[in-house]
Amino acid sequence: MNMKKTLWIALLSVGTVSVLSAQEKKQYPQPEPMTPGMSEFWEPQPRIVSPGDEDIPFLAPPSDAIVLLGADDRAADRWQSRGSDAPAPWKVENGVMTVVPHSGDIRTKQEFGDCQLHIEWSTPTEIVGESQGRGNSGVFLQGLYEIQILDNYGNETYANGQSGSIYKQTPPLVNACRKPGCWNSYDIIYTAPRFREDGSVQSHGRVTVLHNGVLVQNNTTILGTTEFIGFPKTIVHGKGPIILQDHHNPIRFRNIWIREL
Repeated sequence: MNMKKTLWIALLSVGTVSVLSAQEKKQYPQPEPMTPGMSEFWEPQPRIVSPGDEDIPFLAPPSDAIVLLGADDRAADRWQSRGSDAPAPWKVENGVMTVVPHSGDIRTKQEFGDCQLHIEWSTPTEIVGESQGRGNSGVFLQGLYEIQILDNYGNETYANGQSGSIYKQTPPLVNACRKPGCWNSYDIIYTAPRFREDGSVQSHGRVTVLHNGVLVQNNTTILGTTEFIGFPKTIVHGKGPIILQDHHNPIRFRNIWIREL
């Protein structure tokens, strides 16, 4: 074998080893396991602001609104179990829908993007539990981003888990909860996130929330999904449902309507 051919084989062998080495993925340590408390903070507590009337009148939906829960008891036409096509298992009577504890979350059959959402809710008059175990539910925008519902009347919890918070992200500007048993309202203005073709975020979602007429979120950036354990994640998606959470408390809902923007 001549010298030129020997040198070529040697170089080829070195190149093959280099390619194989480059293809071997370097292993890095995995992230430490997380607990729910790692994404909670308790201070500062939102200051308490007393909203207007002790109880709110039924606010009639505007002419272009899609009624999701009204006085006609047609909730079965508009809601279903989350994760299946089964009918929503919650109790509906006289225009009021009540969580049946441990029956599961419910979702709208229709899906939405940018929207204006009005929703009225009431926590149980009988006080049971404390912190997150008292009068807990939530409304999820596009099925991914939770605005917390919680009885925070004389009930402290971690600040970014209080009523009116973007759950585990941004606490409410103030605590505007009414007494247990009274009706509360949320008026939510929501701009959905936009994504580029490569899956990266072009613009984050944003939300403004009025709780009983009091501003608690002011065009706030939604950083990503609202996780119970861990931090926000980016999930590429289009329109999604409104989801109401079964957190094992008999929260009541009424007068839910939405306007597509």
